[in-house]
Amino acid sequence: MKYPALRFATLLAFAPVAALCAVQAYPPAFDGARAEVYKTVGETKLSLWIFEPAAGPKTNRPAIVFFFGGGWTSGTPGQFEQHCRYLATRGIVAITADYRVASRQSAKPVQCVADAKSAVRWLRANAARLGLDPARIAAGGGSAGGHIAAATATLPDFDEPTEDRTVSSVPDALVLFNPALVLAPMEGLALEGFGTRVPEERLGAAPEKLSPAHHVKKGAPPAIIFHGTADTTVPYATAEKFERVMKAAGNRCELVGFAGEGHGFFNFGRGGNTAYHATLVATDRFLASLGWLKGDPTLERPAAPAAKEKRNAAK
Repeated sequence: MKYPALRFATLLAFAPVAALCAVQAYPPAFDGARAEVYKTVGETKLSLWIFEPAAGPKTNRPAIVFFFGGGWTSGTPGQFEQHCRYLATRGIVAITADYRVASRQSAKPVQCVADAKSAVRWLRANAARLGLDPARIAAGGGSAGGHIAAATATLPDFDEPTEDRTVSSVPDALVLFNPALVLAPMEGLALEGFGTRVPEERLGAAPEKLSPAHHVKKGAPPAIIFHGTADTTVPYATAEKFERVMKAAGNRCELVGFAGEGHGFFNFGRGGNTAYHATLVATDRFLASLGWLKGDPTLERPAAPAAKEKRNAAK
């Protein structure tokens, strides 16, 4: 398969939102979740929505914050609502966060990254009040949201200058869904036509500065990546490159490829939820391997199409 220069960056910027993430209303409203403002920029108040476990301890709990996809241009925190609801049943404080995007705040990816860093820092700074373990905060996201989640773990720059830098914005684990991890050429990345950087004007900073794969160092958080091998928006080879760079630095990184799947394959409501189920169960097992969860996943497997048809016929 051929990938013309900048194809993945162009598609991230201009592909319809429905192709990148599940279509949801904006601003979102979630039954059973609590909204808190984590950042104010001018007249823009950025919120995150917290899904609390119904049972278990109320202190020192692990947490995960998700960032939606949409090419840094649009999208909604509703993309990860179902992920949050399930993980909360497993004892994790699950959070879905808003951040500035081009269509609503004329933001560039550099501002998106800054907001993601602010969200992680805010959670850690408020860990005691929220009942979180500040050493067990994961960042996750899909597509552009996966990019900014990975950026919180790798990029040394773009923290807000007014925030307390003594509170780290680096998460303790990464859960990434078809993320954009390479924004500039890298040695050994064999993509045809991949010889030009993503334009700096588009990003708001030099592409190498915003490219997670270019900044991986020893000690990066453990990561799991879910990616479709037929993704023509963010090529699978870029995820493979990130995995190699992570492992070469001595970091834990697991790439889970889904044969023949394209971009956004993991979203709730897509393809009978088969990939949604598979990726979320694998997320559960990954977090359990870190000691954050106990027991086996409890997510119910989606019914096969034939079973659905039989149930509908019986009604």
